[in-house]
Amino acid sequence: QVPLVESGGGLVQAGGSLTLSCEASGFIAMVYNMAWYRQAPGKQREWVADFTTGGNKIYADSVKGRFTISRDNTKNTMYLRMNSLKPEDTGVYFCKRSGRGRSDVWGQGTQVTVSS
Repeated sequence: QVPLVESGGGLVQAGGSLTLSCEASGFIAMVYNMAWYRQAPGKQREWVADFTTGGNKIYADSVKGRFTISRDNTKNTMYLRMNSLKPEDTGVYFCKRSGRGRSDVWGQGTQVTVSS
């Protein structure tokens, strides 16, 4: 059983939208801090957004106002709604679980490609 599975990536034109999903299995996602990261080709993985156990939503400046992180606790799933996409948003998007004194857990990633 894979703990985190991302989906929803794809190819989209600049200005378009995508919604990514991160489905958690084998644990209750809402009791952990959950986050989205991304990694562009040839670059380091960078943080995109957090959804804390306290319900706080925090965004990197580069996506603030365009991306929205959310959770559906009934589905044990986290989402990332991405609007007004730019070519520089291209990369592999990963979700991560952290907290409760346990090691971080990463998903396998989903590719997002934004064409100009």
